[in-house]
Amino acid sequence: MVNFDRLSGTYLNDILEQPRAVRNTATGLTHLPELDGLIQHIRSGRVRRIVLTGMGGSYHLLHPLHLDLTAGGFPSIMAETSELIHYMTSLLSSDTVVIAVSQSGASAEIVRLVERQEPFLIGISNTPGSPLVQRSRLAILTRAGEEGGVACKTALTSLAALYWIAQHFRARDLVAARCALDQAADACGSYLERWQAHVQCLMDSLRGVQRAFIVGRGPSLAAAGLGAMLQKEAAHFHAEGMSSAALRHGPFEMLGPDSFVLVFEGNSDVHSLHDSLVRDVVQAGARAALCGASVADGPFALTATEPALRPMLELLPAQMMSLAVSYLQGREPGRFERITKVTTLE
Repeated sequence: MVNFDRLSGTYLNDILEQPRAVRNTATGLTHLPELDGLIQHIRSGRVRRIVLTGMGGSYHLLHPLHLDLTAGGFPSIMAETSELIHYMTSLLSSDTVVIAVSQSGASAEIVRLVERQEPFLIGISNTPGSPLVQRSRLAILTRAGEEGGVACKTALTSLAALYWIAQHFRARDLVAARCALDQAADACGSYLERWQAHVQCLMDSLRGVQRAFIVGRGPSLAAAGLGAMLQKEAAHFHAEGMSSAALRHGPFEMLGPDSFVLVFEGNSDVHSLHDSLVRDVVQAGARAALCGASVADGPFALTATEPALRPMLELLPAQMMSLAVSYLQGREPGRFERITKVTTLE
């Protein structure tokens, strides 16, 4: 058995505080009349595009909103902030709405972005008084509380804020949306009640693994991208996040006994594709696991929720993986050695 005292630290504490953080954020979300007016401008053609931007994990979190906006007929573009401010500046015009996510609101790229006066800027941040919050025409503050290092609770609360924005754009029932957020927070709490068992199970499953791939489709790309980042940041372990289809286009050639593939099952229309992928990965000699509501028990069993909120729950097994791999390496999880919480250089 694991001596879990060795897993103590700010990262683990932040992970366990996530249900409370999501509830706090949901409580603070209110109707946004400014956004309703802006949506009318977009539908009238006076706004040509919506650019969704962020860096690192914040960028990955934009996938569910991007898909929801696209499905609703809105002209949505995703762009990393570093590319946006250097190579895609033509998008930063007065007929553009920019939705930017940054937990600190003060990373180098975000600071450069907010210097632009032309686009209508909507900022999502966990930091009151940050450059992003101060310079945004509309700012949504998450209520994750102080976070020690690797983004976990700020990721879940940012997903909550982005989900709230999507409800406005799609003219959905905000009361029902708040209930969905509360239910997601409860599901996170239920999962984390068994965190020790999850970590112990994953330590057994991941022993000897040298590389991991975390894959999914649709909204799950948010959890695939950020889940892989968590392994690198929190556990110093190499993992790649990508679409499950992309895994077959090249990376599949790398699979072997020292590889592990985590597959987010996603919507019912892609279940058969993901079941097939898991079988093929195992047949190639690697290890694989399906993660979702159809899984009966263990660290990859999740409560069913609506697709846009599914990444909240999918990120939890990725966090458990980072704890398990850290312990296998004898490393304190989530402790930065080369970078800082806020990236100040481009």
